[in-house]
Amino acid sequence: MKNRRLFWTIVERIESLIDSGQYPAGSRLPPERELAENFEVSRPTIREAIIALEVLEQVEVKTGSGVYVLENPKNKNIHQNISAFELTQARALIEGEAAALAATTISEEELIRLNQTLTEMEKGANPEAADKEFHLIISTATRNSAILMAVNSLWTMRETSPTVKLAYKGVCSQSDVKRLDEHRAIYNALQNRNSQAARAAMHLHFNRLINALFEASEAKALEEVRRQTSQTRDLYSLSHLVS
Repeated sequence: MKNRRLFWTIVERIESLIDSGQYPAGSRLPPERELAENFEVSRPTIREAIIALEVLEQVEVKTGSGVYVLENPKNKNIHQNISAFELTQARALIEGEAAALAATTISEEELIRLNQTLTEMEKGANPEAADKEFHLIISTATRNSAILMAVNSLWTMRETSPTVKLAYKGVCSQSDVKRLDEHRAIYNALQNRNSQAARAAMHLHFNRLINALFEASEAKALEEVRRQTSQTRDLYSLSHLVS
């Protein structure tokens, strides 16, 4: 379990170095041995990280030549075409099944860490980070690397897509109490090893979120209609003639 989480840490660190310009587009990453020494991990862990980066289309592995940073990672481009509604629906479907599976495989250590994220959410110091950690712990607990990769990719979309970030802005933080209660319900279902309850609790969590997104979208549309109506009224008003 720790090794599964460790290679994702290496993925994030390499991505950070790419974003900072240390490994610019078109450049070659250091050899596997050097990366292992720099990050103080095993070479198999570096191999797993490189595979993940290749799947995420951050790098290209050229046999006999090395690992190269891509010029324009495709995954960052497609994020711009995904709406917050599509993303939330996808997360509900994937993470609902992840929770159901995790209920049968989650360890006591992972349950303790899940409970710690609930404490952090309740304190309100950095609830967004705690929220993300909560969902990634569950995905890790499935013991399925493909599920973990899918959930990580969805979180990347949430954090990098301008459209999604704008839609989510304020929606999550407006219902901190409800969000905490929903996460507690998911945690309780996992603690009781109840797959059906875990899936249902996860679906309820995302159902509230997507409804909140719809309400925010409707409010924004209504405000735009009011603004346009006000402009039209000012344009055609006869008040100056009858005053």
